[in-house]
Amino acid sequence: MATDHVDVLIVGAGLSGVGAACHLLRSCPGTTYALLEARDAIGGTWDLFRYPGVRSDSDMFTLGYSFKPWTSPKAIADGDSIRDYVRETAREYGVDRHIRFRHRVVSAAWDSAPARWTVRAHREDTGETVELTCGFLYVCAGYYRYDAGYTPPLPGVDRYAGRLVHPQHWPADLDHTGKRVVVIGSGATAVTLVPAMAERAAHVTMLQRSPTYVLALPSRDRLADALRRRLPATAVYPLVRWKNVLLATATYQLSRRAPNLVRKLLRRGATGRLPAGYDVDRHFSPRYDPWDQRLCIVPDGDLFAAVQAGRASVVTDTIDTFTEHGLRLTSGEELPADVVVTATGLNLLALGGMTLNVDGADVDLARTVAYKGMMLSGVPNLAMTIGYTNASWTLKADLVATYVCRLLRHLDRTGQQIVTPQPPPDDDRVPLIDLRSGYVLRSLDALPKQGRSAPWRLYQNYPRDVLLMRHGRLTDEGVRFSRAGSPVRSASRA
Repeated sequence: MATDHVDVLIVGAGLSGVGAACHLLRSCPGTTYALLEARDAIGGTWDLFRYPGVRSDSDMFTLGYSFKPWTSPKAIADGDSIRDYVRETAREYGVDRHIRFRHRVVSAAWDSAPARWTVRAHREDTGETVELTCGFLYVCAGYYRYDAGYTPPLPGVDRYAGRLVHPQHWPADLDHTGKRVVVIGSGATAVTLVPAMAERAAHVTMLQRSPTYVLALPSRDRLADALRRRLPATAVYPLVRWKNVLLATATYQLSRRAPNLVRKLLRRGATGRLPAGYDVDRHFSPRYDPWDQRLCIVPDGDLFAAVQAGRASVVTDTIDTFTEHGLRLTSGEELPADVVVTATGLNLLALGGMTLNVDGADVDLARTVAYKGMMLSGVPNLAMTIGYTNASWTLKADLVATYVCRLLRHLDRTGQQIVTPQPPPDDDRVPLIDLRSGYVLRSLDALPKQGRSAPWRLYQNYPRDVLLMRHGRLTDEGVRFSRAGSPVRSASRA
């Protein structure tokens, strides 16, 4: 089996992977690299999801790359525009020429003697297994399964005669014009689908077991529009980016410190956009505190507008059973449906599902502890991108890429080849992802953990992380540098 070698092997050619490659080109010129992508196209999430209305739930001044200004008028962009932006970036930097499509990584084995990873990938197009080696493995595969979304047990679904679809695999032939649609769910996907489908459907019902906090924001950024008339894009972009970062950080901090106040503000915002007398408490007032789960953003209040116009409705109830022509709820209410969309969530999958082995011992991810939210204790020369839960994914992805480049330059400068995160000195552990959403809670036991304090703790605070990741020390108590041939010492392996 022929084996190719690169300095850095990036797994994933979505928003994070393309960004990681661009950072390498900008900060570590001469570094050899390749990207392995399981699918057949650039874009990751933004190429996979094709359901009506798919869009970002973060503004593009923070979801965009730090090095490539977002110039479109829309601050909250549609999926096609985001996919085009990622592909354009890949072309500009020549990253697209380094991507190997239909390569699904299945395993990676580290050998300390030569200080390199041997990565095995399954070629989805030919069925063969290929091997590559690298000095540093950089996983940008997100944290959910691309091949299947989450669908809970649906009683009586076999008798349903209509169309049943999951947003993660939207059928291209589905025409919902004039149809009665029920969207099961209350998260970001559901609140996106409902107003988009309501434009052509006879009626759309969002059926939720419990409500979610929904916040209406303008689809355009007024400050950006004003500054663009006077300044070049390269000057406008960082200003608006930092404005939005600080606003989002303040909102999150206020939510955690004064949840009752934020709950009242969100309720007031919803009430002002809904019909008089609408039962806001039942349908838009969750039992949990703001940011226990991610807030749902609706540009220009489109979900509320669809409800106000009578094109959509929200029903808060549970399913008793599917019927031939729709659903019967626990309350006894019948919901007729020609199309049912199960916007019921995702399945998490750490590291794209690959297995890890370090010097002959398999790694149990659940026993590892994250270092600075990007590396794993006992696992050398590996970084992973996991974005913020309370802000834009790309803000964290950019910081991780910056830090990886700093590490690579440090290794080159000092003549060392290995960087291995160490576990914290105590056994106090907390979940790596601090949300209480169902898709997170279902998978917590299989994910890495984090410690109680830095550098083993991610604080979900971008300004703080800028200081840590861009300007903080590379040598601290949480990491060990060594030369090839030095065995890895850690208790985090199975």
